[in-house]
Amino acid sequence: MKSKQYSNSLPVKFSECTVNKSMTYKNPLQIKVLLLFLFATLLTQVSCEKFSGSQTVPAYIHIDSITLTTDYATQGSASHSITDAWVYVDDDLVGAFQLPATFPVLKEGKHKVTIKAGIKKNGIATTRDAYPFYTPIQKTINFVPGTTVSLGVLSTTYQANTSFLFMEDFDNIALKLDTTSRCTVPIGFSTYTSGLTFEGFHSGLIQMDSTDDFFECQTNELIDIPSSEVFLEMNFNTNNYLTVSTWIYTSTTLYEVPIITLFPTNNKWKKIYIDLTTTLNAYSNSTKFRLVLGHQKDSDVEHSRIILDNVKIVTRKSS
Repeated sequence: MKSKQYSNSLPVKFSECTVNKSMTYKNPLQIKVLLLFLFATLLTQVSCEKFSGSQTVPAYIHIDSITLTTDYATQGSASHSITDAWVYVDDDLVGAFQLPATFPVLKEGKHKVTIKAGIKKNGIATTRDAYPFYTPIQKTINFVPGTTVSLGVLSTTYQANTSFLFMEDFDNIALKLDTTSRCTVPIGFSTYTSGLTFEGFHSGLIQMDSTDDFFECQTNELIDIPSSEVFLEMNFNTNNYLTVSTWIYTSTTLYEVPIITLFPTNNKWKKIYIDLTTTLNAYSNSTKFRLVLGHQKDSDVEHSRIILDNVKIVTRKSS
């Protein structure tokens, strides 16, 4: 969401100008004289008319970016894709701004400012939202009309009540993801020096050819479906499509539910936040689920490659 551009100029009220409709001007010189007269009249009105509406001149806030800080042992990677700032002044929403951004605030003096880190939900630009698991940033700002307060680079953390239901960073030999019985290729590891590793020592590496052309993995343990919001976070780099699904369990039934198909990233790493909440609560009496990642190699891709890192499933701790 691009931040809007604002002008310091205030709205101007022009008085009506009545022209006798019965008058006709066929001579070009007459027309020019009339236009010059109208222009001079407008200039007079602008210089003499009072401004209509508020006389308030806004102050401005500038934000370069928002970063994430984590405790790696308990919260995993600090990788993020924070694209926006949702800004509140005295708890009233000023707006959501794509970063970096400079935006006006019609306040004067000291006020409480709350900034929430914004993301593209499900990787879609039209579904931007404040990420519910990042801590809002609090500031007290003294607003002076006509001046800009630069906040530079801000930093947020996971909220204290965030619960990590699942984390896999591929740096341990024992994986928390298992291939399914339908899968024809294993989950391998990139090497530190291969140029394929996102961060740490390894990333998860899946490679396919015309013979071994189907990949599917699942979380190796059933996960309780929480009563709160649930998001999947993941870094990925793929030259083929990758489908994210859930297997949802009731006491009698297993539901296989595709959620989103991720597009090839053209050899670039991307971070995505996928909302699992609605899907996990779509079936009555559902109690547990597994995350499932699947991929059928496209026939026009000779060697298909998926690289994964920092797979997390987050929710809120039960109160």
